[in-house]
Amino acid sequence: MQRNRISFLIGAATFVCMWVASGCTVRNHLHLDWDGEFLVISGSRLDSPIKVHYLEAFVRSGSSNQDWSESVISHRTTLIAKAEDGSSLHLRSELPVEPESGPASTDPPVVVEQYISAGADEVTFLLTARNRGRQVVDVLWAQPCIRVGEFTGRGLKWYEEDHYLDACFIFLDGKLTTLDETPRSPDGFYTPGQVYAPVEINRDDLNPRPLSSAIPSSGLIGCYSADGSMLVATAWQPYQELFQGIATCIHADFRIGGLKPGQTKTIRGKIYVMENDVKELLRRYHSEFGE
Repeated sequence: MQRNRISFLIGAATFVCMWVASGCTVRNHLHLDWDGEFLVISGSRLDSPIKVHYLEAFVRSGSSNQDWSESVISHRTTLIAKAEDGSSLHLRSELPVEPESGPASTDPPVVVEQYISAGADEVTFLLTARNRGRQVVDVLWAQPCIRVGEFTGRGLKWYEEDHYLDACFIFLDGKLTTLDETPRSPDGFYTPGQVYAPVEINRDDLNPRPLSSAIPSSGLIGCYSADGSMLVATAWQPYQELFQGIATCIHADFRIGGLKPGQTKTIRGKIYVMENDVKELLRRYHSEFGE
């Protein structure tokens, strides 16, 4: 068992090193930290750190039209290891968390190992979700919430959205489209916010916010810096939805798709923190995610 664990860790580290587009030999310009709830990304070109509520939630199926408390699975994320130079983190999420009082949860335990590596202008995620129990676990998707108020220069305004939509973008029919130019629905279990989902995803299994009729042509969602010189964009594979939220935030929420007893699934992700070069962003995205 110990030998298998060591082999897995070596393999995970090798995978991350090979996948980071800038290469492991390039001097690291981004720095990672963890405060128990937020992943913090800092760097010499960033006026202020980028904070990611990570992970904000793990979610069951049927989430589109019910109270959020009914959809969210309790979890606990802990720091397992951190490189002294801030180049990498190993986090572990365990769910569900057993209640402090009352009957214990009957759901089997799920462990999500997360290996996060910082490169010159991107952060790479390699996740493995494993069901250690004897029952199927309805853990369908999860959401990292990237707070972009400071990066875009628009500030944090809860439950307001018009102030930053023109600074954020997705791709429709292969064309960059700012969120203020996308078809937007006013109707949802909760408002405001806007969900953009690929065609293959069940419309009952999304964030309970208004669903746009627009179908994204890629899993990328991003935003521009206040001075327009940089962009932040994120993507995951597989992904459940793109989401513009209520905390001046953007989401590419990744898909787990449920876990059978003993099953392990791998999820990959990126946060790009780079020059405002959309052509280069798309080149890297297509190269790294194969879409």
